[in-house]
Amino acid sequence: MSQKHPYIRISSGGGGGGGGGGSSSPTTTTPSPPPSPLRSPRRRLPGARSGRFSSASQQPRSALHRLAWAALSLVLRRQGIFLFAPLLYIAGMLFYMGTVSIDSVVPNVMSRPPKGSVYRSPEVYRRLRPEMDADNSSGDALANVWKRTNKGAEWRPCINTTTVGLPDSNGYLYVEANGGLNQQRTSICNAVAVAGYLNATLVIPNFHFHSVWRDPSKFNNIYDEEHFISTLKTEVRVVNSLPEYIMDRFGHNMSNVFNFRVKAWSSIKYYKDDVLPKLVEERLIRIAPFANRLSIDAPPAIQRLRCLANYEALRFSGPIATFAESLVTRMKKHSKHNNGRYIAVHLRFEEDMVAFSCCIYDGGEQEKHEMNAARERGWRGKFTRPGRIIRPGAIRMNGKCPLSPLEVGLMLRGMGFDNNTSIYLASGKIYNAETNMVPLLEMFPLLQTKETLASPEELAPFKNFSSRMAAIDYTVCLYSEVFVTTQGGNFPHFLIGHRRYLNGGHSKAIKPDKRKLALLFDNPNIGWKDFKRHMANMRAQSDAKGIESRRPTDSAYTYPCPDCMCRTEKSEVHRSKAP
Repeated sequence: MSQKHPYIRISSGGGGGGGGGGSSSPTTTTPSPPPSPLRSPRRRLPGARSGRFSSASQQPRSALHRLAWAALSLVLRRQGIFLFAPLLYIAGMLFYMGTVSIDSVVPNVMSRPPKGSVYRSPEVYRRLRPEMDADNSSGDALANVWKRTNKGAEWRPCINTTTVGLPDSNGYLYVEANGGLNQQRTSICNAVAVAGYLNATLVIPNFHFHSVWRDPSKFNNIYDEEHFISTLKTEVRVVNSLPEYIMDRFGHNMSNVFNFRVKAWSSIKYYKDDVLPKLVEERLIRIAPFANRLSIDAPPAIQRLRCLANYEALRFSGPIATFAESLVTRMKKHSKHNNGRYIAVHLRFEEDMVAFSCCIYDGGEQEKHEMNAARERGWRGKFTRPGRIIRPGAIRMNGKCPLSPLEVGLMLRGMGFDNNTSIYLASGKIYNAETNMVPLLEMFPLLQTKETLASPEELAPFKNFSSRMAAIDYTVCLYSEVFVTTQGGNFPHFLIGHRRYLNGGHSKAIKPDKRKLALLFDNPNIGWKDFKRHMANMRAQSDAKGIESRRPTDSAYTYPCPDCMCRTEKSEVHRSKAP
């Protein structure tokens, strides 16, 4: 059995057990060194030196010295405190920085705002104006603005209609068209497409009164109702009112009719699976609101109905059409020196548009106060809610700011249109027109509006109805040689599509690159020749994009090719035009 080795404590003394040194044990032990003699205290003589320390160190110490020696002694005895040295250093630095002004440490560096983020167009105008006025190299820009031609083929309207009688109706479809003129137009055309697909009888859409547009007009105040019904008669049944037995069933109260709350951009399959069974059951359904309640991409049969409604069935009412056509005639007379050709500009610089954009122009504190008040009136609390961050500079750089009248004039002069060009301005009341319209009129003195072309008496029947006034602008813009859009929205989208439908597939429209314009207008040092070069490229780009076919994410109301138009070989066209 093994013996457990006991724990042996080695003594610091040299004696105990050392007497066995002469033993015959096989293990030899090394004797311990003798202990150090005890140190006897030295006698201190007055004035004697003490080792390494001078007599000065023996002077009475102050309380601060004693505290320092105590701290040093603590550090030397407790070396773990060094682990906290970095924390002590950081704490000391923070304490120091808190007692020193940051302005005395960091230099004040003035940084220029990002390029394109500031409205400097007035400076650019003042610099370019002398060279612009002296430039006589424009020539007849209106005659040569559109250079792109259809190679080998051209587009023509080809909306086929059926001659076969309609089957028995599945029921009545009643929709409420909300929004302004062209948003209502979207609702009408989509309603025609849905009614045709469901084999429903469409009731003439009801126009919802909107607090912004404040126009109480009905369908027949804006559109030719009889023409609408007769154009669609072989495709969709349309009635201007519900039969009495249907109204009796619902107590002559449309709020009793089942209302579908359809999601925006719903597919046509949704209408087949969810809406049709309810239509057959109830015989009358209501969809309110109806704007944008049908997806853009749809089967060809649906697109054909949209085309038929938009380009053929919807025609402005007699009073609007007659008055608008008279303004077109007057514009052509004002443009005799250009063979009746004129430019139409859709300018969105009304107070509500400027306010909604949150962009900053050159009006200073007065503009800031007026815009804040306009935002609060129109969109109470929307722009001031907690967490809402508005960056006007970023908005301008992204091309989201409405072009000012001055910027539109600079752009058009740079594109080669001289001061003899006739312009029709389609817009509402321009914000601060007394100041903002001055540069545009200096560059284009032949500018016209509804108010300058017509007398107050002629305008009176339309004056207080925003949709009727918009319909007049729509018609005058439709027949211009060039249409210029300065801001997005339903008006230019529908108008560009309609112009393509009438002009062989070409929109003849200028849609500027507003991001690029923001950079150019933020360069007060730009020269006239350089500016003209950029504008000529922008005009050529609009020309190149004038003829485009619809992609799956595009609307047939803006891109009628190929759903509403067909390609025809030029040789065939020439043969058909030959006597």
